[in-house]
Amino acid sequence: VQLQAFGGGLVQAGGSLSLSCAASGRTFGVVAMGWFRQAPGKEREFVATVRWSAGSTYYADSVKGRFTISRDNAKSSVFLQMNSLQPEDTAVYYCAAKSVGSTRYDTWGQGTQVTVSS
Repeated sequence: VQLQAFGGGLVQAGGSLSLSCAASGRTFGVVAMGWFRQAPGKEREFVATVRWSAGSTYYADSVKGRFTISRDNAKSSVFLQMNSLQPEDTAVYYCAAKSVGSTRYDTWGQGTQVTVSS
């Protein structure tokens, strides 16, 4: 599986951005896709995930109510709508996929920068 992320950019605090991630290759084995982020000087952290078949979603407490993850099974894509962005959301955002039988996200896309100015 290969992942390619799109979107990101610069936005003022309170604004919105949308990220998308397209999966290609042997996608039939994907059971979940998610978004993670890494701010400068910090470790990478979980943002949100969606289970591929059921569509159930999970969010980090820091983004609940502001971010929405969704998927398009037909297009093997996952999206992250980010609203009410704050400077602390500034980070490189990565999409990731978890394969059947895996206990961790085992495929990662390239990062995309999100910068929120105050």
